[in-house]
Amino acid sequence: MAFRILWVDDHIDELNSHLLYLGEKGYEVEGVTNGLDALAVLREKDFDAVLLDEMMPGMGGLETLEEMRKFNAHIPVIMITKSEAEDLMTRAIGKRIDDYLVKPVSPLQILSTLKRQLEARKLTGEEVSRDYMSNFMALGDRFAAADSPAGWEDIYKDLVTWSMDLFQYSDHGLLETLEDQITAANLAFAKYVREHYREWVNADGATGVGSEGDSSVEAPMLSPRVFEAWVEPEIQNSKQVFWIVIDCMRLDQMRMIEPLLEPFFHLERRNYWSILPTATPYARNALFAGLYPLDIAEGYPQWWIPNADHDGSRNASESDLMNELLKRLGSPAVGSSRYYKVSDARDLDLLHRNLGSLGDTRLVAGVYNFLDIMAHGRSQNRILKELAPDEAAFRTLMRSWFEHSNLFDVMKNLARRDCTVILTTDHGSKLCRRAVQIRGNRDTSSNVRYKFGDNLGVDEERVMLMKNPEDYRLPAQTTIENYAITSDNFYLVYPTNFHEYERLYRDSFQHGGISLEEMICPFVVMRPR
Repeated sequence: MAFRILWVDDHIDELNSHLLYLGEKGYEVEGVTNGLDALAVLREKDFDAVLLDEMMPGMGGLETLEEMRKFNAHIPVIMITKSEAEDLMTRAIGKRIDDYLVKPVSPLQILSTLKRQLEARKLTGEEVSRDYMSNFMALGDRFAAADSPAGWEDIYKDLVTWSMDLFQYSDHGLLETLEDQITAANLAFAKYVREHYREWVNADGATGVGSEGDSSVEAPMLSPRVFEAWVEPEIQNSKQVFWIVIDCMRLDQMRMIEPLLEPFFHLERRNYWSILPTATPYARNALFAGLYPLDIAEGYPQWWIPNADHDGSRNASESDLMNELLKRLGSPAVGSSRYYKVSDARDLDLLHRNLGSLGDTRLVAGVYNFLDIMAHGRSQNRILKELAPDEAAFRTLMRSWFEHSNLFDVMKNLARRDCTVILTTDHGSKLCRRAVQIRGNRDTSSNVRYKFGDNLGVDEERVMLMKNPEDYRLPAQTTIENYAITSDNFYLVYPTNFHEYERLYRDSFQHGGISLEEMICPFVVMRPR
C-alpha cells in the first residue's frame, strides 16, 4: 500500500519534479499552497506524513503546525525552510516536528527523510532479522567455545541485544528461535560455572579484601570484590558517591532504563558476577560486606541469620557490614556514610526525603527492593501476570515503574550535583518453566531455585549439589548439610504435592540459581553531564 503525503508549500506548482519522483517511488502526494487549506484537507482525509514549508504568506508553518497538533498529535511532520536560524529550529522542535530540512532540497533528500519517518521500523526489522539469521550458527558455536568470564559476558550482552531488537523491530517468530538459543547458552554456561566456581571463590583471600588471589585462575569479578575494586576508588576520587542497588535487576532491565538516564549522565558500563546462590541473603550481604557468606558467618555471627523465615530479615545488617568494610579498607567514608533501604511503594523513601541534607556525606548507599517484590508478586497476582506475561513485558513494566519512581527523581536531582552515581544490583532473576524433583527432610529451605538442608537428593545433571558447602565459601549448619542450586529455567519441587507446586511456580520469576540472567549483573558508573 502506498504512503499518502500532504505537501504544504506556497510554491507547490514549482515542485512538480519532486512530486513525480516521489510518485515513481510509490508515494501518493497531494499538494496545497497554504496553512488553512492544509488544515481543512487534514480534517477530511488521512495522510501518513506532512511536508510543511515554514515561510508562507498568511498562516506560517509554525502556526499551521500548532493548529494541526490540536487534532492530529501523531502524524509525522517534516518542516522545510530557507532559514537556518537556531531559534527557529528550537521553536519548531518544541512544537513537535519530526524532522527538519533546509532549502534547497533534492528529491533524494525528501525520499530519504520520508523513509526514515515512515519505513524505519520495517527496514530496521528486516535488517535485524537478516543479521540474526546470518549470525545464528556463529552464535551457537560461541557457546561451545567460550572459556573465559569475558567471553561469557560478551555472549550474554549479545543475547540481550538480540532479544530486545527482535522484540522491538522484527518478526516475533524469531524470538522462539532465540529462546532456544538462550536455553542452549544457559546449559553451556551452567557447565562452565560448575567446573570453575569452586576455583573462583577460593582464588580470593579469606577476607575478600586486599588479596589478589591465585593469578593462575581466570575468575570473574565476584560480589565480595566489587566494593573494594570499583566502589572504593570512586570514593577516593569523588567528592560524593551515591551507590544505588536495585534488588533483582537484570541486564536487559538495566538496558530499558538507560535511555531515561543518558540525558542526565555519562554512563560507563561494566559487569560483575553474583556469587551462588544468586539470592539476596547471600549475594547482597556479600556485596555490602566485601566477604563471602562463610566469612560473614564466622567473623560476624551476630549479623548472619541463615535460618530466618524471610529474606529481608537476613539482610537487616547491611549497614553494619558496610561500615566494617569501610574500616577494613581505611576508606575516607568511615564516619561519613549513610544507608537507606526502600522495601516497597508504601515505605517512606528516606533517601528521597533526606536528599537535601546529605551534601557533606561521602558515601550514600541505597537499596530499592521494589523490583524483587514485583517479580515475586507477579506469580501470585493474576492481573500483574497478565500485564507482564513474558520477559519483554516484564522489562517494560520495570521501566514504567522506574520512570515514575522516587528513585528516578533522586537520579535527576543528583545529575545537578558534583557527585558520582553507581547503579547496580545484587543478582538477576530467571523465568522458570520446568520443574525438577528434589528430596530432602522437613527442615530443608523453601526456595525453588536453590535449597539447603541435610541429605538432599537431586538429579545432578540438572542441579549443582554442593556436598561440602565450606569448599564454596558457604556456611553449613550441620555436618551433613548440602546446597542444591539449579540451572537454566528449572525450579525445585518436592515429591509431595508435586503437580500442585509445579503449576504454582511455572512461569514465575525466581532467583538463586545458575543462569546468565541471574549471575551476570550490570554495574554502571554515572557522571553528571
